[in-house]
Amino acid sequence: MVRPSLSPCRWLLRNKEFLMPARVLIIDDEENIRQMLRLTLETAEYEVGEAGDGMEAFAILGGDPAWNVILLDQRLPIMEGTEVLRRIIVLAPQARVVMMTAFASVELAVQAMKLGATDFLRKPLTPEIVRNAVVAALGAVKDHEKADTRSVTMNGFTILSSLDIAKQPNERRFMVRRPNGQEQEVVVEIAPEARDSAERIMPGATIDEDLWTTQAEIFLSDFIWNDGDVPHSGRLVLRGIDRNLLEQLARPKGKK
Repeated sequence: MVRPSLSPCRWLLRNKEFLMPARVLIIDDEENIRQMLRLTLETAEYEVGEAGDGMEAFAILGGDPAWNVILLDQRLPIMEGTEVLRRIIVLAPQARVVMMTAFASVELAVQAMKLGATDFLRKPLTPEIVRNAVVAALGAVKDHEKADTRSVTMNGFTILSSLDIAKQPNERRFMVRRPNGQEQEVVVEIAPEARDSAERIMPGATIDEDLWTTQAEIFLSDFIWNDGDVPHSGRLVLRGIDRNLLEQLARPKGKK
């Protein structure tokens, strides 16, 4: 029998960082928001720091970059959150950055992911959403080359992939990872009125099935963004189509 080179206790003593509470830095210009986040996180036994704007955060990170998670508000004085994010990636490359906002869209969330954010939360926040987001961030893949760049995480939920559509062409099945790491299948049903709507917008146009997959994923993303959860039934019904998406991806009649 092969014996371990170190006992668990000795291993922990040599790797003391595993005994330390995770460190979370809050960057938000609203003091009441910072207080709520601090109370939520300290109750969960995290070490918490605060900054009221990007410049204060840079000063903290310049002297002490060893933060595990950074909660970053998008609307800050002097410099917006996405610009602060660009600097944080340089100052604290190991940190997982979770963006927060009450004024953004799924499109901004996608932009933040491309810049290096781990998650994007919609305000107002509940203590459960905050705790879930921090737990999910701590378990997230930091190396963006290893991460699936096509996936977007919002409110701690990640849409991992679309599944086989061959059996049910009017359904799109997605696997969604919850903040606790569990995965759940969600079905988006494409109702007949959605296809009728596409025909009315672009009569005779050729619409690839991939377009419906994209529309279904956007629809599911919007639901998670607005509700902070997946549908309890595991099912959504798509009854329309985004006109801009249709005009971008569909082929008008007579064109190949």
